[in-house]
Amino acid sequence: MSSFVTRFAPSPTGYLHLGHAFSALLAFDAAREAGGRFLLRLEDIDRTRCKPAFEAAIFEDLAWLGLEWETPVRRQSDHFEDYRNALVRLKGKNVVYRCFKTRKEIADEIARAPHLGADGPEGPQYTGTPLSKDEESDRIDSGAAFAWRLSLARARDALGGDFSSLSFTEERRGGRGETGTINATPEIFGDPVIARKDYGTSYHIAAVYDDALQGVTHVIRGEDLFPATHLHRLLQALLDLPTPVYRHHRLVTDETGKRFAKRDRSVTLRALRESGETPADIRRRLGAASGV
Repeated sequence: MSSFVTRFAPSPTGYLHLGHAFSALLAFDAAREAGGRFLLRLEDIDRTRCKPAFEAAIFEDLAWLGLEWETPVRRQSDHFEDYRNALVRLKGKNVVYRCFKTRKEIADEIARAPHLGADGPEGPQYTGTPLSKDEESDRIDSGAAFAWRLSLARARDALGGDFSSLSFTEERRGGRGETGTINATPEIFGDPVIARKDYGTSYHIAAVYDDALQGVTHVIRGEDLFPATHLHRLLQALLDLPTPVYRHHRLVTDETGKRFAKRDRSVTLRALRESGETPADIRRRLGAASGV
């Protein structure tokens, strides 16, 4: 068996659709062709939206497609302590701070200073300022909600000259067709939220941590997540984690060019299976649309 390891990591917040099938099949086929390993991971840190019924449906749909994966499957909700420890490491490097501002307060601040609000992958590129220790203590004692933000300025200081040389390898295409060695530009996020008071983590920390823990060598996912790779590369450097190779694929869309969504029941694998389509039909449909 080769050292090639990849994964499919859905969130059980709805039924899988054709777009999910495309991504899962690409990853599964890549692992099989390389003689490597294919992992299934459930990214279920959002406990309000993730449901056991959707988790069960993921297993059923992928098995119906003919995919096989290693067990046990890693559920992120079972490992919050791992992600808290990663956040502690970032705190130890003094690169994160508590941000108590609400979305409205941030929007108002940006309105007063438009230069703060350039568009980023997750909204305005907001850059905040940590509170004094006394102010922060008062907010915490009052039970105020907060988010942990990664300070780009402090991260730059922590990495020194290595910050400007951060890069990753893209074997397929970014959102604008980027390929090859890509210079990482995490500043497109401003000071991103990487954890919250009630969750203690985010997609960004959990995904980066798990990819390293599970020995993932190739991340195969949709091009809509290409911008996140810039932030993930920074987190990998700060947490001393390896950097996998990335393959971002085009998104599967309907005849109008609209992306599929979990709310579009007609294109869920469950509905297609119930209508009489076979796994071979799904592969043909996806192949005609996107080159599987």
